[in-house]
Amino acid sequence: MRRNWRIGGSAIIGVLTGAVACSGGERPPTDATASTSFARIQAQVFAPSCAFSACHAIGNTSNSGLVLAGPGVYESLVNAAVTQPVARADGLRRVVAGKPDSSLLWHKLSGFISNHHAHDWGSAMPYAGQSLTAGQIEFIRQWIAGGASATTDNVDPGLLSGTVAPPSYAPLAVPSNGFQVRMTPYSIKASSEREVFLYTPAGNTQETWVNRVQTNMRVGSHHFVIYSFAANTPSFFIPQANALRELKNADGTYQLGTLAAMGYHIFFAGSQAAASDYTFPAGVAMRIAAGAMLDVNSHYVNSTTKEITGEAEANFYTVPASQVQFEAQALNLANTDLTLPAGRDTTIKKTFSFMKLTRVVMLTSHMHKRGIKFVVRISGGARNGELVYQNDTWDHPSILTLTTPLILQAGEGLTSEVTYRGDPSKIVRFGLTSEDEMDIIFGYWY
Repeated sequence: MRRNWRIGGSAIIGVLTGAVACSGGERPPTDATASTSFARIQAQVFAPSCAFSACHAIGNTSNSGLVLAGPGVYESLVNAAVTQPVARADGLRRVVAGKPDSSLLWHKLSGFISNHHAHDWGSAMPYAGQSLTAGQIEFIRQWIAGGASATTDNVDPGLLSGTVAPPSYAPLAVPSNGFQVRMTPYSIKASSEREVFLYTPAGNTQETWVNRVQTNMRVGSHHFVIYSFAANTPSFFIPQANALRELKNADGTYQLGTLAAMGYHIFFAGSQAAASDYTFPAGVAMRIAAGAMLDVNSHYVNSTTKEITGEAEANFYTVPASQVQFEAQALNLANTDLTLPAGRDTTIKKTFSFMKLTRVVMLTSHMHKRGIKFVVRISGGARNGELVYQNDTWDHPSILTLTTPLILQAGEGLTSEVTYRGDPSKIVRFGLTSEDEMDIIFGYWY
């Protein structure tokens, strides 16, 4: 569970960081004279907000393989199957003519201004960029509701003008049967990213057992993670309480004190989703010592032309010790030996074996923007090679909740099998920046 570093070396184990902004591509012209409603959407919404960043540009094999530029866009949307597993299970398609509520496109775009993500259908879009205007979103809703035609001009084009209203944010209320830790609001400059830490008290005066973790953060965040520190952390590496710490200096170099402290982090909880809510199986809970301090970590990427605000909080719900049979532990399996050749896709495998009986109750993954598919298989034993987890999106990894634990005997383990899209011009390795990659299995076990 501990993260080990060699400053300037190759070992950086268990780091949950990394920028997510898509990049590249020349901004296509806006065609304000488009003669159909769908052509207006392509020219005035998809081109500047979705395809320009290269996230959904021609040739991009990530982001569900959805291309929103060039020919064939209409066919790739209307009545097309979705790849996001929860949306697929809920019966959604990318666009269902006449039915916005059955259309994943509508839910993804409206997630900034409404609470459409009661189901975990992935990140709101545009990801890490400026949200669409209310008029643009309403234009798309009316286009879908009116039949999602490729040839008619039946939606008021005036809706496409207007300014962007800042997304509203409703912080979580402090739980009556638990406690809350927060990353206080901080600014992220236009076209930049910022990662900060805050060492803060949990607020529990006696030993506490947590069986549910709920997180919430403003849109545009790559992750929100809470750590504790290993028992053997040198006192001079323990951060000052309630003082905001930067990952990087103003000149782009790393804060060495922050890096040194990260080497003693123990993953406690976190999410990449704007909102998440995880409950442990009955009888399983995490122990928090009396008077605990937690290191809160927030990372935002701002691909817009304006300054944005980062903010997040986590609620920890508690249960009496009498209800706890098993103490939950964090699962943090990181492969730092990543070398992705230029110009081609690469699949990298890494096996992690356990020294004792391990009951896994939750699995999720972490990779960066070049990640195409993240697979976890059982290693060893009668179920050797069995697929137990698969995720096809780097920006919003699926979470596998196992109500019946995955039981692994001593000597057995898990293998990560990750496929990456190669950079056309350079070798990519493991690291913290937006040009690096990661391969981490996170979860809980007892």
